[in-house]
Amino acid sequence: MEIGTDIKRAANYLNDGDVVAIPTETVYGLAASILSEKGIQKIYQLKGRPNNNPLIVHVASIEEISKWVEVWPEKAKILADAFMPGPITLVLPKSNKIPHYVTSGQDTVGIRVPNHPLFVELLKSLPAPLAAPSANPSNATSATQAKHVVSYFKNKDLPYVLDGGACTNGLESTIVGFEKNEVVIYRVGAITIEQIERWVGKVKRATTKKHTLTPGMFTRHYAPKTPLIMTDDLDAYTKQYPEAHVAILYTGKKKKSSNAKITYINLSESDNLEEVGQKLYATLLALDEQSYDALLIQPFPSTDLGITLNDRLTRATAKK
Repeated sequence: MEIGTDIKRAANYLNDGDVVAIPTETVYGLAASILSEKGIQKIYQLKGRPNNNPLIVHVASIEEISKWVEVWPEKAKILADAFMPGPITLVLPKSNKIPHYVTSGQDTVGIRVPNHPLFVELLKSLPAPLAAPSANPSNATSATQAKHVVSYFKNKDLPYVLDGGACTNGLESTIVGFEKNEVVIYRVGAITIEQIERWVGKVKRATTKKHTLTPGMFTRHYAPKTPLIMTDDLDAYTKQYPEAHVAILYTGKKKKSSNAKITYINLSESDNLEEVGQKLYATLLALDEQSYDALLIQPFPSTDLGITLNDRLTRATAKK
């Protein structure tokens, strides 16, 4: 595995039908050309991803989206103008130019314009868009730095990691669909529901049971190896398991403990949820290397980015 910033080298691998890891503003991804069935199948193999879980397609500009979709609802255009390039994915009826192996046989495609200069430059150098899910084994915590990708795939057949530094958002894109003139949120993400509703009015949030074939809708995801527990009562857990070696993730004023088995990890002293989003996955991955018995965190307020953070924590704590 090579790591670097050589766009031409990354493009050569992609044009040969191979897979490379790429940086985005959200999380790192495993990318292959949508025209390479071999490359797409390799993504599924590397991740251990179910074949019925479609991939998101990435293009270099808003103007390019029209080449790859059949229908542009008016509200989709409004959201594209408001948030692209950026962490929003629009689910639209796909053009027949997009092979069915990219969309798991579905007639819709999730498509977005990333906001990372290195990735956009790579996209502009290629003859076709890239399909790219997150660069981690299926259900595991997403990678937000090149070193996380290396750790996950160091013994796998991944030839190149395009290193774009740490991801600025740290949370996946918001996935938005359009059903009978209704805007539907399939996956909450870095763009909040409140932000979207300012542009298109009230939206509906999809249920997992009805939309499991949409990217980002599987129940268990984002999970660290160490047991992660989301609870309103941190004291109750530590009292119940006084000998447990735990890390407690929190925001706000600094905390100390007289119990040497408890480590406090501050995700944001100013209670800034954007800062929490930037740090969350990297913190979970770092703590995974330190042999804790459990990681504890309280739910965030159920508004704005707190909804996204709680969604990720809920999926990370779901049973296999």
